[in-house]
Amino acid sequence: MRVSELRVLDIINIEDGRRLGPVIDLDLDLEKGIVKGIIIMASSRAKGFFGSGRTGDVFVPWEKVIKIGIDVILVDGRDLININY
Repeated sequence: MRVSELRVLDIINIEDGRRLGPVIDLDLDLEKGIVKGIIIMASSRAKGFFGSGRTGDVFVPWEKVIKIGIDVILVDGRDLININY
């Protein structure tokens, strides 16, 4: 699977079935040659008139990725970390 193919998959939290958002980046450890996690674009359900409703990005550690299927990525969504740039 290519990184570009990950961007079109839905990220689903296995705890409650919620769609979390699209993959926007991967966190890689180039020295060790491993994927440390995925970064997804999180957004709030209520979008304001002037704002996009975006609440920041969410880091999903690779250990929380349960399964990558042909159309979804299942993750354990407990204790995910919000990151703001």
